[in-house]
Amino acid sequence: MRPARLLIYLLGVWSLLALATAFQPELDGPLLAVSVATVLAVLMDALSILCEPHLKIERHVPHNLPLGAWSKVELRIHNHGKRSYKLSLFDYYPQEATIEGLPHNFTLASGQYADIHYRIQPTRRGDALFAGTEVECRSRLGLWRRYRLFPVEESIKVYPNFSEVTKYNLLSTDNQLSQLGIRRQQQRGEGLEFHQLREYRPGDTLRQIDWKATARLRKPISREYQIERDQQLIFLLDCSRRMRSEDNGIKHFDQTLNAMLLLSYAALRQGDSVGFITFGGQQRYFAPQKGQQVVNRILNQVYDLEATTHTADYTAVAREVLGRQRKRSLIVLLTNMRDEDQDELNLMLGLLRSRHLVLIANLRESILDQVNNIPVNDFEQALRYAAARDYQNRRRQAHTHITKMGALALDVTAEQLPISLVNRYLDIKRSGKL
Repeated sequence: MRPARLLIYLLGVWSLLALATAFQPELDGPLLAVSVATVLAVLMDALSILCEPHLKIERHVPHNLPLGAWSKVELRIHNHGKRSYKLSLFDYYPQEATIEGLPHNFTLASGQYADIHYRIQPTRRGDALFAGTEVECRSRLGLWRRYRLFPVEESIKVYPNFSEVTKYNLLSTDNQLSQLGIRRQQQRGEGLEFHQLREYRPGDTLRQIDWKATARLRKPISREYQIERDQQLIFLLDCSRRMRSEDNGIKHFDQTLNAMLLLSYAALRQGDSVGFITFGGQQRYFAPQKGQQVVNRILNQVYDLEATTHTADYTAVAREVLGRQRKRSLIVLLTNMRDEDQDELNLMLGLLRSRHLVLIANLRESILDQVNNIPVNDFEQALRYAAARDYQNRRRQAHTHITKMGALALDVTAEQLPISLVNRYLDIKRSGKL
């Protein structure tokens, strides 16, 4: 129990009156009466909150929260006491989060309950803890405040922001995919599975026409194909120090997880199996599985991953892939490589290309694109521009070399990665390369 600000002000006024009696002795009588009244008021007001308030608190919060998105938390507080209370409530939310709507001041009558809402925005993935709820109870005259901590502890998981996956789900029809930036291209018919026969449509190629069915039915009949199913997609997720970069306050590693989830969702909808291997300080393996529920399983495996301070060992993860994955698969390497990594990448591709199709998605810092648009007005800016151009040229040479070795390459910013990765996957599926 602590004195409230009003009590401090009251004692300040009383001190001024006591000081005044040093110059005005005739004020001794009134001062004594004021003192007695003040002491009685302070004591009586303290007694009003001396007993423990009969309160019960419940918290309702989703067990899984998306990173960087606002979510609602509800607190229900019951008053089982015989009188009303003036309360101020503060919830001990996870440290690495932003909140709106706390503390909350209200009056709660006897036998009633109140629902308190506030918003929370997690700023880091992983396990998070609500440590409890603190309630401040004010006395009737407002001279005292009593604090009580209710041990309403609750653990939650902060997942990668899967809003892109939700958006993909909403826009997953043929007519709407273009709104998301995912291209729909005409199927070439090579490496695709036969689906059914149908009447000829304008735009069908001669290769699609089934001449026997056409002669039998005496009208043009075309073969319709569907993208091959039951293929495998394996992510190699780099968790090394290179993935600690940020663009516009968003970590490359977080955006990479978003891209991985979006492509996993797309691949599972195509009937493929999805798995992953992490390396660079984090060693986890998720065997390829099919079914829409696999996205949730992947989320549970990666939600607490963070980029480390270790270096990436591309050769070691390539050997692990060969040891675990016998069936030909699409290997998607999510990384942020430099030209000094070229020798090790050559070894990695030499190991993998004979059995698997490899796609290297290499993240590019957005500042490299910004430097190209900054006017050069002095020598220092000229040096910065020349260094950036030289670095970009070496990146292009590295990607050209990767392509010559039989792999596929993406060189995109973290923001562009999710949609670019899905588009490239769909291109691979339609081309029949896998």
